[in-house]
Amino acid sequence: MTKRLTAKDFDPEVLKLFDQYVHGQLDRRGFLAQAGRYAVGGATAASLLSALSPTFAAQIVAPADPRIKATYAEYPSPNGYGKLRGYLVQPAHVKGKLPVVLVVHENRGLNPHIEDIARRLAVDGFIAFAPDALFTLGGYPGDEDKARALFAKLDQTKTRADFVEAAHVAKSLPNSNGKVGVVGFCWGGGIANFLATAVPDLAASVPFYGQQAPASEVPKIKAPLMIHDAEKDERVRAGWPAYEAALKAAGVNYQYFVYAGAEHGFNNDTTPRYDEAAAKLAWQRTVDFFKAKLAG
Repeated sequence: MTKRLTAKDFDPEVLKLFDQYVHGQLDRRGFLAQAGRYAVGGATAASLLSALSPTFAAQIVAPADPRIKATYAEYPSPNGYGKLRGYLVQPAHVKGKLPVVLVVHENRGLNPHIEDIARRLAVDGFIAFAPDALFTLGGYPGDEDKARALFAKLDQTKTRADFVEAAHVAKSLPNSNGKVGVVGFCWGGGIANFLATAVPDLAASVPFYGQQAPASEVPKIKAPLMIHDAEKDERVRAGWPAYEAALKAAGVNYQYFVYAGAEHGFNNDTTPRYDEAAAKLAWQRTVDFFKAKLAG
């Protein structure tokens, strides 16, 4: 059996370069040029990039799992795009109204990992709705590099408005109990912070290692927050002191967790940056938080 690689198998500088690559601060050629100096033992810069990139073979909850019902749902864009689309997953055998969790992907669109996250939430008794920001550009292309390239073409102001609309759609779903929470990862974590400022009746927000909302917008936050950050995520954590000060000044109800030794992206179990212990703890906290805040 092939050993599963973890962040500890890579030079910290390679992880920093990969973070820059993932977030558009470094292109593929730039990563390869700089990572080459850390390639040892027969490895190459290209093999390092391949090893760090997602693999979607293993899924926690299969699309055809009998415990869930999964489909794609379209809804109108407020920006004149026509239709938007999201992955809608519901428990198969639960009757009555249920809380809804909006699932916001990373900066690659609605890939198989985020669809799996939505299915996990449905198994835990929630309706999960995961929009694809790339649908206006043809949808997630099935390739992470192509997805990142498409993502750079999005009008972020319009995309944020589309996610506000998605929150309204989620609340009005036929089986919704009227309570909507949001969980987002990386770019989606930033959207989770944003939605807390933009959707007054949002019932809960859980950003995973996402960009913080501007301090000037924090007084608009009414929803309780549960914020998950990685100890080694210097880029995201640099914004935390100012955000925390603003949250305290505004009297926002928040919980903040930092996971020791974890890297940015630690919840994503398709990459070596996945930290099993941190991810399981953060996810259990998230599910318990939603159950407490989204009950009918």
